[in-house]
Amino acid sequence: MLNFVIFGPPGAGKGTQSEKLIEKYQLIHISTGDLFRAHIKNQSPLGQRVSELIAEGQLVPDEITIAMLEEEVDKNPQAKGFIFDGFPRTVPQAQALDAFLESKNGNIAGVIALDVDQDELTKRIAQRQLETGRVDDQADKLQKRIAEYFDKTIHVLPYYEAQGKLSKVNGIGKIDDIFAELSAVIDKY
Repeated sequence: MLNFVIFGPPGAGKGTQSEKLIEKYQLIHISTGDLFRAHIKNQSPLGQRVSELIAEGQLVPDEITIAMLEEEVDKNPQAKGFIFDGFPRTVPQAQALDAFLESKNGNIAGVIALDVDQDELTKRIAQRQLETGRVDDQADKLQKRIAEYFDKTIHVLPYYEAQGKLSKVNGIGKIDDIFAELSAVIDKY
């Protein structure tokens, strides 16, 4: 199984690039953000709790996120692999993902970090908010999410770097040029 984590702050292009990678490599995309939004849309008890947390700009607790993620992997036993988007956000989540995949005789082949500076992120998300109206893209919540990434989430990268699994790709430029760089990384596996 070919499993990757696509990493980067909100607005780095993870979703856009994941769509292209899914098509090229026939991988299953698991976005924790999409999972959360689906639960919120369905007004499940979990969705209501997730909605409260996201509205406050907080991260969803590990146990909720991990359970949702494991459920999605288990729904796709014939998958060629997965792209994990928005997860893991902490070293304990990374360790839990590794343990879960090992229990399925799998692992994370690589982690691709999209590097995008804060000015570009702000510009992209402002545009996305105009186009989609996502509540988590509103200016006050956005700054919390970006700060959360740079204060906490980015510290997951050394965990994967120590395993020799980290690749960094410049996330600023033309979508197709960035995709070509991402594909070159994946093709090494």
